[in-house]
Amino acid sequence: MASTFGKLLQISVFGQSHGAAIGVTMDGLPAGLPVDMDKLQAFLARRAPGQGAWATPRKEADAVEILSGLVDGVTCGAPLTAVIRNTNTRSGDYAGLHDCPRPGHADYPAEVKYKGAQDAAGGGHFSGRLTAPICIAGGICLQLLAREGVLLAAHLASVGSAADTPFDPLRPELDQVQKDFPVLSLEAGEAMRQEIAAAKAEGDSVGGVIECAAVGLPVGLGEPMFGGMENRIAQMVFGIPAVKGVEFGAGFGAARLRGSQNNDPYVVENSEIRAKTNHAGGILGGITNGMPLIFRAAFKPTPSIAKAQESVSLAAMESKNLIVHGRHDPCIAPRAVPVVEAAAAIAIYDALLEWKARA
Repeated sequence: MASTFGKLLQISVFGQSHGAAIGVTMDGLPAGLPVDMDKLQAFLARRAPGQGAWATPRKEADAVEILSGLVDGVTCGAPLTAVIRNTNTRSGDYAGLHDCPRPGHADYPAEVKYKGAQDAAGGGHFSGRLTAPICIAGGICLQLLAREGVLLAAHLASVGSAADTPFDPLRPELDQVQKDFPVLSLEAGEAMRQEIAAAKAEGDSVGGVIECAAVGLPVGLGEPMFGGMENRIAQMVFGIPAVKGVEFGAGFGAARLRGSQNNDPYVVENSEIRAKTNHAGGILGGITNGMPLIFRAAFKPTPSIAKAQESVSLAAMESKNLIVHGRHDPCIAPRAVPVVEAAAAIAIYDALLEWKARA
């Protein structure tokens, strides 16, 4: 399974949803960088399960345990390996999925590809549980980026038909994202909760879109063609289970504009070159242009739902109704907000290390 990412900073995610532990190894971190473990644990808590009616009731502390790479809270140059022990598993809820795969989940293609040897309990290595190690690596990268003057934040752009106020593309209000439910508008947050509650009451689920912004980036991160910042961020973000689309700046909306509307005119502001608008989302030719980097990721509805669904018995090769048991999020998007931040931070910090190495 391809569970590694990065050039100068390489991360490798390991473990299964119901295994003994999940974790990540980060290779390439410079030595001598302090890591605030309290801040890292607080970041992990934003993703942790069991937070409310809109999340899975599975209870996990998600306590980070550093095995290597830190000495007295400072990176030592060796690979940093961290784990989270799994403590609240109910593997029996997933009995039978080898034979009767969930629609919308990886069960069937995984069964064929790995010939039944894959771990199906809790989704195994395909589970959203594996986003916790991404948050460990991303939480560390967020701290390191902040020391370089680069700040990131994300919010729920929409859940179902309920939409939040978008970030200002020129000056994203990173500090205005609400702490208890990640939106800019309290009214929008309440509408989203109602959408999630309605889907849950029907034994169903609902999807959402997350918008992420980064400010303070220098001009010049990334490469043209296949090493572009869109490529790097999209690759990392598509590693998050349930992501089905990523767009930057105006995204697909740019296709409805003329060039005179979509182009971002340049101006001189405080003796610096700036753009008057930011339809590009801070990236041109794969390279950061100094404007806020803004992108959105679309999350599909959680496939594990309580409604009866049409499936098949692989052994009998006949139709079979499936009712999924277990504990699942009626909407994964609220808990995925810090995961998107983490994924972006990993990709950006890797690119920043490369940029600094060439300076």
